[in-house]
Order: sequence, then structure tokens, then C-alpha cells
Amino acid sequence: MTLGEYVRLLRKHHFSVAPAYWPRAVFMAGMGLLNSVIRQYENRVYGAEIADVQIKPPIFILGHWRSGTTYLHQLLATDTQFAYPNIYQVLNPHTFLSTERYSKVLFIAPKTRMMDNLRLSAEVPFEDEFATCGTLCSPFLSWVFPRDAHQYDKYLTFRDASNAELALWKEALVRFYKKLTWKYDRPLILKSPPHTCRIRLLLDMFPNARFIHIYRNPYAVFQSTQRQTQVSLRTMGLQHADTQHIDARIIQRYKMMYDIFFEEREMIPDGQLHEVRFEALEQDPVGQVKRIYHMLDLPNFDTVQPCLQRYVDATASYHKNTYPELSPSRRSDIAHMWQRSFAQWGYAS
Repeated sequence: MTLGEYVRLLRKHHFSVAPAYWPRAVFMAGMGLLNSVIRQYENRVYGAEIADVQIKPPIFILGHWRSGTTYLHQLLATDTQFAYPNIYQVLNPHTFLSTERYSKVLFIAPKTRMMDNLRLSAEVPFEDEFATCGTLCSPFLSWVFPRDAHQYDKYLTFRDASNAELALWKEALVRFYKKLTWKYDRPLILKSPPHTCRIRLLLDMFPNARFIHIYRNPYAVFQSTQRQTQVSLRTMGLQHADTQHIDARIIQRYKMMYDIFFEEREMIPDGQLHEVRFEALEQDPVGQVKRIYHMLDLPNFDTVQPCLQRYVDATASYHKNTYPELSPSRRSDIAHMWQRSFAQWGYAS
């Protein structure tokens, strides 16, 4: 965020930062000031060129958090005929054209993700939704101010957001895509879980976009999302979260997401959507990606297959997190609330 965006965020929440997070808040203010200065430079140098960029029809990876979207994104990112936003770019949307050359110095993070031990570096593919947080119209901000998380629910689908809020979010997203397109001049492969319930919006913006939806056993998604949520609150928060309500929010958010997904999925024109089961992708990643290329009429699979196979071989030793059995009452809640997903995809509830 720029300093102005950050101050607006703090004002929105009446500056209710927990004392334990004051050092983080001060650091964020300092980074906001730096971002503001560099953004002015970046807009002056690149602004006119970025404004005229035409975004090529993108590919959107859809799916709830922890459904395998990251793995699929990384597999597809091995194809150099496409481009993708990396973690440095999504966290620095205002300045990355000017500062990314210094990313090895500026990007300070663990070597692996805390939630799942996947490799983490400035270059790895990441969620473009982060680039819109400065609009204050992103559900990701519920992790920053978790006690006011309900304020951000409407930005999951934007159905209850105002026209002004939607326009602000769209403008930020398009500007980010234009920057990436100017830098790479290639179609973008994009992944952010909230896009799963924004199909109508995305088709309105990019009518020729293609979509890949990945789904996974809902029980596994729930348990993995529990851990992801805890890590996000710990690493991004400026307030202490009420952990008693985390499970209920996960269950409600998933239902909200897939109620809209199943409604809007039918809007996608023939030939622009393919759905893949995570367990099948995990068992045969090269075969499933080949099928994606065939179903979406993507060219040159034979060219990318060697790079894809090398990536699969290099990550073959990775082991997923394991979790204890869910309690019968929690399984019952999930089975009831997510009944349609179990039925649609053939998982036993």
C-alpha cells in the first residue's frame, strides 16, 4: 500500500491496532511512505505506455483456498508462452516495474511458506488479489483487521458492493494486468481464490478469458484452510483474532463462494472452461496438464512438456501436511453446509 491507502485503512478501523502489533504498524507506515514516493516516479516514467497496453485474453485458475490452485499455477507457469504475477509483483503493485531488479535484496521472507512448506522466493507465482488491497475492497483485508472481518465479506463476490467500490477494484486489477502485459507481452495465467465467485465480473472484463477450476475433497480443504487462516492472521494481522469463530467463517465463506460459482459457471462459453480434480492432478500432473491444454485449445504442449516434467520430478519428494481426524460434529457441519460440493464432485460425505 501507499501511505495514503494505509492511512485510509487505519482510519476505517478507527486506528484500533493492538499494542502487540504497533511495531508492525509503524513498519507498514514507513513502507507506505516509500511506496508513495516510488509510485510517483513509476507513474511518471511508465504511466503513458501502460495506459495504452492491450491485455491479452488471460487464463484464470479458480478454486477455494487449499484446493490445489498453487500447485496448478506452478505447473502451468513452466510454459514460457505465458506470463504470471510473482509474489514480489503482487506485493508491490505500485512499484515493481521500478524496483523488481532489486527484489533479491528487498524481498525478505522465509525460504518456505509457513502454511505448507512450499518453496518461497520473489519469483514464485502468486495471487493477483493482493495487488488490489490498496483499494480497501479485498476480502484479504479481513486477515489484517479480523475483528471487523464481516466488513470485507461483500468483496468476495462484489454483489453487495457499491458501484464505486467495484469500479475502484476493477481499475486496480486492470492496471496491474496492464503492467504485467507491458513487461512480458504474453497472456497471463492468474490465480486468486476469490475469482472463483467472480465469473460474471471477469467475463464482463475479459470475455475471451479461459478458466480452469480445480476442486478437492472438501474435508481436506477445510482442514488445510484452518491452518492457512491461522498463518495469515499471524503474519498479516494488526489485531488479535477471535479464534473461536474461525471454523464458522471458513464454512460460511466456502458456501458463499460455491453457491455463486455453481450459479455463474454456466455463463462461461463452451471451450473456455475445464475442471480438474486435485487428486487426479496429484497422481498424474503431466497427463492432467496435457488434458487442460487439449480441452482449452492451448498450443504447444509438446514444447513445454520437458520443462513441465522437470518441475514435477524436482518436486516429487514434497509431502503434504497431515491433520488429525475431524470430530463427528464438525464433519456433520461441513457435510451439511457443503452438501452441493460433495454431490457435484462425487466425494463421500
